Amino acid sequence: MKRKRWAVAAVCAAAALAALDVRLRTVVYSITTPKVAAPVRLAVLSDLHSCVYGPEQRTLLEAVAAAEPDAVLMAGDMVDDAMPEEPAWTAVRALAEEYPCFYVTGNHEWRTGEAERICREMEALGVRVLRGDGETVELNGQRLDLWGVDDPDSGALGLEQAGEGVREEVFSVLLAHRPEKVRLYLQAPFDLVVSGHAHGGQWRLPGLVNGLLAPGQGMFPAYAGGCYDVGEARLVVSRGLARESTRIPRLFNRPEVTLVEILPES
Repeated sequence: MKRKRWAVAAVCAAAALAALDVRLRTVVYSITTPKVAAPVRLAVLSDLHSCVYGPEQRTLLEAVAAAEPDAVLMAGDMVDDAMPEEPAWTAVRALAEEYPCFYVTGNHEWRTGEAERICREMEALGVRVLRGDGETVELNGQRLDLWGVDDPDSGALGLEQAGEGVREEVFSVLLAHRPEKVRLYLQAPFDLVVSGHAHGGQWRLPGLVNGLLAPGQGMFPAYAGGCYDVGEARLVVSRGLARESTRIPRLFNRPEVTLVEILPES
């Protein structure tokens, strides 16, 4: 009987450790399209909320480097309104020195009351800030149309202007913080929407519940984290990087660097 109690205790302890595991992981989503002839790899970072990943953000930066991206997309809430900004700038500064980087605001940047300054500082570091606009970029020899919109807390998404630049023959990506507005975004024919904001639904039960609660979506959110078919387009929602900044601990919901591979059709 004593041995059985020890076994039960060990199983419970292991389950608790697994549930509360906040080690950074990399999650890969692959999308095929006839619009590229060679792979393009996009590292998505979302909802850092100024969290710390080792000295000088080494753990985070090493994870991005291991993914070997052609560009880095920052999907908002890199800076938090309640935590010191410097950990976020340490990561952004190092990333901008190594990769083409693109950024859209999240709701927490606007909560700081300093979103305009944050955008200027991003630009000063060489990050392309997308605010209802975009450009054609060449990554690994492939052309992509890359667009972005501000968080709705800005008062103006800028979606109408972004939609005017979508071309049928070029693979098009929209970077937008909030996934629950995907149907609005897809009034323009983007091939891919990349978002964050949901924090993976905070609590997960693998195989049963993909996420319990997400801002803007409520209980059992439709877009907690993952790759979704939405009409003819794809939506990729990063589970984000927030750890110590969250009021509710993450359960079975490790923070992630999200890698999107855009692959040619075979």
